[in-house]
Amino acid sequence: MLAVSDTGFGMTSEIVEKAFEPFFTTKELGEGTGLGLSQVYGFIKQSGGHVKIYSEPGEGTTIRLYFPRVKAQASAVEQDHAVQAPDIGGHETILVVEDDEDVRVYTTEILRELGYNVVEAADGDTALSLVASEAQIKLLFTDIGLPGPFNGRQLAHEARKRRPDLKVLFTTGYARNAIIHHDRLDPGVQLIVKPFNYAGLAAKIRQIFDEDD
Repeated sequence: MLAVSDTGFGMTSEIVEKAFEPFFTTKELGEGTGLGLSQVYGFIKQSGGHVKIYSEPGEGTTIRLYFPRVKAQASAVEQDHAVQAPDIGGHETILVVEDDEDVRVYTTEILRELGYNVVEAADGDTALSLVASEAQIKLLFTDIGLPGPFNGRQLAHEARKRRPDLKVLFTTGYARNAIIHHDRLDPGVQLIVKPFNYAGLAAKIRQIFDEDD
């Protein structure tokens, strides 16, 4: 995966939906063809990959290019240094808040395989109701960009008003540097950047639960 980020004006969700369409542009007549991103889309799809835009007005843009893996035998050196998925899990209850259904299903499947109890929500309103009604929830794992009146940061703030002891882990499709270096999250917050894998998520969740032990 290759991520390219900027700190520009960002795009509305309506523009994001059209960004890859041929000849679509927000520039004035004569200043842009609207073919740049559509060509990127065509190249990546022809290569068997995928491309995803993460953008919000005033927050800049990150475009992630996903390339297919090379189906070849790894060298002996690469095999020796391969990262193994940690055999760690737990039995705590985690609230997963993610509006993308595919990502939510992927995330909850990993956590349940690790032994955790999982409660899920697609938006901030539902998540807040669950925080208030489900006392066993120990960790809020939320996407930063959510639809509705609460984004992930606002959700965490409201949830901790109700549950000051609630642990919080953020996730986002933006590149980590774009999030941290431009003060979009407070220093010291816990963050895992998409796309995360089984080993990375398992280690991060266990780290958060164990840090006060």
